[in-house]
Amino acid sequence: MKQFFSNIKYDAPASLVVFLVALPLCLGVALASTGENPILFSGIIAGIVGGIVVGSISGSRLGVSGPAAGLITIVIAAIATLGSFEAFLVTIILAGILQVIAGFLGAGLISAYFPSSVIKGMLASIGITLILKEIPHLVGFDKSLLINGSNEHFIDELNNAFQAINLGAVIIACVSLVILILFNTAFMKQIKLFKFIPGALIAVIVGVLLNLLFQSSFPDLALSSEHLVNLPVITSMENVGDFFITPDFSALSNPNTYAIAFTIALVASLESLLSVEATDKLDPEKNATDPNRELKAQGVGNIVSGLLGGLPVTQVIVRSSANINSGAKSKLSTIFHGVLLVLCVVLIPNVLNLIPYASLAAILMMVGYNLSAVNLYKKMYALGIDQFLPFLATIVGVLFTDLLKGIAIGLVFAIFFILRKNYKSNYKIEDGEEDGKPLIKMQLAEDVSFLNKGSILESLYKVPENAHLIIDGSNSKFIDYDVLEVIQEFKMYKAKERNIKVTTYRVKSVPIMGH
Repeated sequence: MKQFFSNIKYDAPASLVVFLVALPLCLGVALASTGENPILFSGIIAGIVGGIVVGSISGSRLGVSGPAAGLITIVIAAIATLGSFEAFLVTIILAGILQVIAGFLGAGLISAYFPSSVIKGMLASIGITLILKEIPHLVGFDKSLLINGSNEHFIDELNNAFQAINLGAVIIACVSLVILILFNTAFMKQIKLFKFIPGALIAVIVGVLLNLLFQSSFPDLALSSEHLVNLPVITSMENVGDFFITPDFSALSNPNTYAIAFTIALVASLESLLSVEATDKLDPEKNATDPNRELKAQGVGNIVSGLLGGLPVTQVIVRSSANINSGAKSKLSTIFHGVLLVLCVVLIPNVLNLIPYASLAAILMMVGYNLSAVNLYKKMYALGIDQFLPFLATIVGVLFTDLLKGIAIGLVFAIFFILRKNYKSNYKIEDGEEDGKPLIKMQLAEDVSFLNKGSILESLYKVPENAHLIIDGSNSKFIDYDVLEVIQEFKMYKAKERNIKVTTYRVKSVPIMGH
């Protein structure tokens, strides 16, 4: 226990910074995820569980978990499909169980099998969706969410939003955006004070103060309660239950429940594992987190969050990087930030209920932009068409279908370019002359897989008549049977027909079907 608290002088201040970053994000993600009547406390529950429960179990030294913007589109679609938030909670519990099982099965390496172009495309598409989805809240239209599981009524809902503009909300949103943009500048980052006070917190405070000013001096601009955060307030022990929503387990009879649970488990696991990888790289001590232990921790966190009425949790890079930059030394900082969220809800809920949705929308707009920044598109384009097209295909796929289908579309493009790259990459052809006749040398690489079968066959058929063909496998450690079979058949049939002399080095003969 003494060792656990040995770094408290570093971890306590860092936990305060993470708490200040997490609080508006927890509220914002819940606002974006939970429909026309937002269940904001679901985001706080997820933040608390991510800090205390996941933080205690995870092997990640400095990683921080909580509700993630990357799951917003899935949550919206799931609630619309299942018909209630209570039914959706069941999918979170099932997703958590799947993550725990995956951890025990050693599936922690799953992220290594997803091309980075597809992952970046997924995050960029989420950023675009998040920006679009927050436009109504940005103009004070808080009665509807922009994307209710699909983009079918996008234009109609956008028109509704702009026909009901609330000037007070627009002013607060614009001021909040200016503050957030200002805090992103190099100048502000050089000021020590603002290394510990995040721009999101300042934007929220200024939003509250502006609305109080409107109420006292400009009543026409003042925001009513429907435009403000509405968390339950503890007035006695009897109403503590108001804080929690219980899962509706009758949803287990709905087949959609299992499909959604699988989707949440897959995307949440990917986002967590990618964040873990990024966090370990940022860690000054280069801690190596066990990915299977992380899956188990995230799974337990989602089970607990679902049972208590919270949103799904993942490890998130924004909070993790804030934790690292604030000088945290151990997971105690993560756990403390969860404790601070509890204290905040218990002690000052009335203060939280002064926060305008417009300020939270501005924060989420910036989160969305950071996920889908212009520089990201420039960097992906600079990497070449084989990276840019899968990236772009994933974005278009997600925006016009759903997250899982969009990822699948991106994977198809990525696999096409992988196959195309491998088509001729594992051998090279050298042309020459020998005694006045063509001399062709095919040098095989270290590993020659079945993916090279087609291109090797094509190259063999292009060898001119009366040539001398040398197939050199002296550098090869592995040559797939399919490739050996192609070479053997060529020697036995086509080469003889066209008077081609074939010499092989360290390319073993294999039996041919029917011979």
